Amino acid sequence: MLLRHIRYFLAVAEHRNFTRAAEALFVSQPTLSQQIRQLEEGLGAELFDRGGRQLRLTDAGEAYREYARRALRELEAGRRALHDVASLRSGELRLAMTPTFTAWLAGPLLAGFHARHPGIALNVREMSQEAMEAGLADDALDIGIAFAPARTLDVEAEPWLEEELALVAGEGHPAALAARALSAADLAALPLALLSADFVTRGHIDDYCLRHGVRPRVAMEVNSIGAAVEIIRHGVLAGILPSAAAFCQPGLRRLSLLPPLPSRRAALLLKRDGYRSAAARAFAGFARGFDPATG
Repeated sequence: MLLRHIRYFLAVAEHRNFTRAAEALFVSQPTLSQQIRQLEEGLGAELFDRGGRQLRLTDAGEAYREYARRALRELEAGRRALHDVASLRSGELRLAMTPTFTAWLAGPLLAGFHARHPGIALNVREMSQEAMEAGLADDALDIGIAFAPARTLDVEAEPWLEEELALVAGEGHPAALAARALSAADLAALPLALLSADFVTRGHIDDYCLRHGVRPRVAMEVNSIGAAVEIIRHGVLAGILPSAAAFCQPGLRRLSLLPPLPSRRAALLLKRDGYRSAAARAFAGFARGFDPATG
């Protein structure tokens, strides 16, 4: 059995069609069919049901697919390990961040790391923590920046930075002119622009409200921190945002709230017991010593 047999099998399993799989692999359809037959003969089992209108995996094919995927991931990790440049003059880092951190942390953190290791190519993606943990588990990412704890057993979360949430409003908002601290009851009366449930931040906000018997008046939900900042800054709505993301922008005032909103722990996410490239180790070390206040 050769590596190409595994690649060809997974391509046919994905496309459910020999012609489309052959086009994706840049091989002829007869060549692909022959290679799959060789794989089936070597395994002693038919992997595809060719009798129906649509090509389907057999039970044996379904069972084999997961092992084939796992083998390909391990081989790719091995390839990266062999080409890992310990001197850090070159290399690649596949990094993911939740939108909370791309809004304020990505600039200074990544600029500082690039200045120290200019030879490392950074591939930076913004995604939810759920998608990030799946990418780490599948070895599609090297490191993630999100929140502790990790949601899956395949990923470990190293506690990193403490981040606060803040109740904010535009400078012309009536609550911004009040001298006193607002109570939970006052919060319940404020029309709010909040991040959508896609954000981990929203879960913390909802937990706070539930704990203090507050039913928030959600006038607007958005799935972008940038949009939330603009709406709050120029409108009549208050909002709850990560404080660092809010106050790197002009035109917002922090409203004092008692009891205060909770803080949460940012974390570096890594695949548990997975291969750590020199670039990933260097980034984790740099991040541990990074001070957001000074960059």
